[in-house]
Amino acid sequence: MMPSGRSKCLRVLGRVAGRGAAADIDSVVGPGGWWVMGAWKQTVAALVSTVSMVGCAGNVSEAEPVALREGVAELAAPNGRNLNGRNLNGRNLNTPELGQLLVSVDLVGARIAAEVVGAVRLEGSVFHGVASSGPVSGQAFLGARFTGNLDSGDTVELRVDGIEPGTGADADVWAYQVSYYDAADALWKPACAAADGSALGAIPIAGRWDYRQGVPGGGAKVDDAARFTFACEGAAIAKCVRFGYRPWGTTADGLSLADHHQACTRMVRADFCGDGTSHTTDGQWVNLHDGVDVQTDTEAWLHEAEWDADGARCFTQTTRAAQAVSCPGQTQRTHCGKWAHFQAGTLIMSEVPPAQ
Repeated sequence: MMPSGRSKCLRVLGRVAGRGAAADIDSVVGPGGWWVMGAWKQTVAALVSTVSMVGCAGNVSEAEPVALREGVAELAAPNGRNLNGRNLNGRNLNTPELGQLLVSVDLVGARIAAEVVGAVRLEGSVFHGVASSGPVSGQAFLGARFTGNLDSGDTVELRVDGIEPGTGADADVWAYQVSYYDAADALWKPACAAADGSALGAIPIAGRWDYRQGVPGGGAKVDDAARFTFACEGAAIAKCVRFGYRPWGTTADGLSLADHHQACTRMVRADFCGDGTSHTTDGQWVNLHDGVDVQTDTEAWLHEAEWDADGARCFTQTTRAAQAVSCPGQTQRTHCGKWAHFQAGTLIMSEVPPAQ
């Protein structure tokens, strides 16, 4: 524990949506930064919760008007169990009516105004491509359609209904309102949703994740140049971007933050064994810090674990787990929590508050 610098304690302030609205022919842009399709109804309010960030919005239909509202949520318990959304990849893409997980999204075949866009790629979290009129990027992807891949091998159509460009120090972190087409109801519904069904934003991140649990490789990041992930705000993948671990970013010394981001997703979910299994419950506090000055430590809390991209390198008896954690076949390193371990492969350390 290093009582110097700043500490997030996983207590995050974040914009949920933009402010106001000013219309043009095809879209609405709020002063807060959201560009929104004119057919999308999006009313978002965020509140302080010890469990999750929630808002208020209904399903999306083609004929509903635009309404925007800004809310600021303080995530008092932002660790959570899930890798990307309430049920691994968004509550609404894992309901009984769909019954499957959105495991990735194709870059190839993306369409803008019915035209297939070529050479689509992500630079950070901003889409770029080539249309018949020339290069397109950024807000040109408002209304774009993508093909999502479900864990069954089936596909689902996705649509970008709103875009919020990043600002300031987060200029490279863009958030998107994304919906999927529910053929049974003939409606577009939020791809990322809170527990009450209200829409949340998503950050596109190159590559995909292995959503299996309890097996080697579970929870791992898979480099895939042809696919990306819409990381739902409020879940582990997006949270770790918000904590400063942009997988496309680097430190001041040029060190890639990709492994720090992956280590963060393991830490947020308390995936001690590195097999995709979460050992925490919603509502737990945890503090994190690293050796690259993205997150520094100010809390005199109890050391929990050291993390790398494959899970916990070591952990103590004081963890967020409800029961003792055992990782068969893995050798625990001694003297867990030593600052010098940042020079020997540890990427992130976590702490938990003393028992009250």
